[in-house]
Amino acid sequence: MPSMTYRDAGVDIDAGDALVDRIKPLAKATTRAGVMGGLGGFAALFDLKAAGFTDPVLVSATDGVGTKLRIAIDTGTHDTVGIDLVAMCVNDLVVQGAEPLFFLDYFATGKLAVPDAARVIAGIARGCEIAGCALVGGETAEMPGMYHDGDYDLAGFSVGAAERADLLPKQVSPGDVILGLASSGIHSNGFSLVRRILAEPGGNAGWSDPAPFATGRTLAQALMEPTRIYVKSVLAVHRAGLLQAAAHITGGGLPGNVTRVLPENTRAVIEAASWPLPPVFRWLARTGGVVPEEMLRVFNCGIGMILVVTPENQPAATALLTDMGETVHHIGTIQPCSGPAEIQIDIPTGWAS
Repeated sequence: MPSMTYRDAGVDIDAGDALVDRIKPLAKATTRAGVMGGLGGFAALFDLKAAGFTDPVLVSATDGVGTKLRIAIDTGTHDTVGIDLVAMCVNDLVVQGAEPLFFLDYFATGKLAVPDAARVIAGIARGCEIAGCALVGGETAEMPGMYHDGDYDLAGFSVGAAERADLLPKQVSPGDVILGLASSGIHSNGFSLVRRILAEPGGNAGWSDPAPFATGRTLAQALMEPTRIYVKSVLAVHRAGLLQAAAHITGGGLPGNVTRVLPENTRAVIEAASWPLPPVFRWLARTGGVVPEEMLRVFNCGIGMILVVTPENQPAATALLTDMGETVHHIGTIQPCSGPAEIQIDIPTGWAS
């Protein structure tokens, strides 16, 4: 019987080593104060004291990209899903008042294609640079028989820290103002519905066809616009002492996320007419016959992050956010109510048509 190898079973150790060698410079470019060592150890070390913290609380988050990954695989658009992966984690950290410190990724596939995997991880490194956190390690798993040819899956894990006294949310009170920060597009939620709409006769189009809602872009390019990373702008407002609470608008949309940062006996009253609904959402609503309430529950609908500030801090917060490159909308107020936190979204007639 001939001698068998791991490669005969479908796992190429040399390919894995080649990928590590290719991504080492990418990870090194994301290093920051507090990182100890580099890729290659059994675990990553981080020195909170060297990062400048005195009384830190660790904050962690993990997430994936969802079925947006299916479009990336089908279209060969591997360069931006790594940014999505980082964004989904670090945006969850910053709303707790935490600074993202480091990030680890998990990349699993049936057969490792080093060039494609390197493009994905380059996107992860780019996301880490935008967020100011270090890519300190990860796992590449080659698992024959678990994935179809060309398929892969991604997961991310990030750790941040905040000084104990600076954790969010702080006191939110009736009269406070709700600011909405514009999203870059669909971000990474709701793609199962997007793909379902695209399968319908009205939405049936090739990935390379012109996007009906974005001039000069293909359908794939428009849909794969990466999730916006809000870390540096939100931290700037928080460190300026201007922020009461923040919510990352992901799965569940505005209705499912805003109340998570509100205390009892408060109601968020939001006017859907107070910001422009981006064309991609208008197109999805029309093509799929999706009613406004469902649109708001599934998608961010143009608002990727909300911030709660006091009325007196609103001008300074808006100016600072604008200077940081954010598009800011005053979308609502906090009002009193009795019982658990609530949200009320006033939707004008024809809002998504």
